[in-house]
Amino acid sequence: MTGLFSDNARSKRLMLVSGRAHPELAQRVAEEMGVELAPVNAYDFANGEIYTRVGESVRGADVFVLQSHTSPINQWIMEHLLMVDALKRASAKTITVVIPFYGYARQDKKHRGREPVSARLMADLFKTAGADRIMSVDLHTAQIQGFFDGPVDHLWAMPLLTDYVKTRVDVTNVTVVSPDAGRIRVAEQWAAKLGGGPLAFVHKTRDITRPNQSVANRVVGDVEGRSAVLVDDLIDTGGTIAEAVRVVLEAGAKDVIVAATHGVLSHPAAQRLQECGAREVVVTDTLPISADKRFEHLTVLSIAPVIARAIREVFDDGSVTSLFDGNS
Repeated sequence: MTGLFSDNARSKRLMLVSGRAHPELAQRVAEEMGVELAPVNAYDFANGEIYTRVGESVRGADVFVLQSHTSPINQWIMEHLLMVDALKRASAKTITVVIPFYGYARQDKKHRGREPVSARLMADLFKTAGADRIMSVDLHTAQIQGFFDGPVDHLWAMPLLTDYVKTRVDVTNVTVVSPDAGRIRVAEQWAAKLGGGPLAFVHKTRDITRPNQSVANRVVGDVEGRSAVLVDDLIDTGGTIAEAVRVVLEAGAKDVIVAATHGVLSHPAAQRLQECGAREVVVTDTLPISADKRFEHLTVLSIAPVIARAIREVFDDGSVTSLFDGNS
């Protein structure tokens, strides 16, 4: 019976598909992998409905469909879901949803009654659409991995960011600072990669009824006379980070570098970060950063090599965990 099947029929085929949200990142990932992006025809109808169609056969292919959930976030999530549905109906062998920035990740639990757990709903939507696997970078909380009924590859930008920050500071005189007590574990991992220096965190209060607002009160830990590296997973309006930079400098830090994976940078983040006193703000390109969001001390590192290597490991049935020293 095996003679009925050609070698071509038994071979695996990888396809990389992208939506319209962040085509620059998709192209960089394709170049890193040495593949061509599959052609996609996508447009909006007059009433805002979205049409999408992959321009070549996906039958029997392992398809990786990349879309970062940037603004306008609901439009790009819907387009992502429609692309997955189209691939399922076109008989793709497997569909891996690649989400560099996972939309609604901050709504991962209920703070008060009658609230949604939107991060779980997102996972359910992609599963229903036909996704076999999800790949994302620095989820807001690790528990989101359990929301999807299937494999989840949780990629880290930390090695990329720490390698860069090492070139910008004296690692013998660094304190890693968490913007709040809840992210101390991440700060510990950063400190280990930067030479095992001390940790600190910013004590802050937040009114859960007022989004994007918090009050930084004081620094807990030793920052006086030291370079402070303030780390977080994302920067949205920049208020929390700008306040944290202020209190760290007031506590006697020599200078502050801010490092975060996701540069959401909603207005007025650019102005706040430009004026907050940080020596440098470092983010990755998991989200597109338009000209109006850029400012003098902003550095953007490409996450494309990390995503490309992870896609290749998944396609080759390798180990994604091995890319992160056993931590992924």
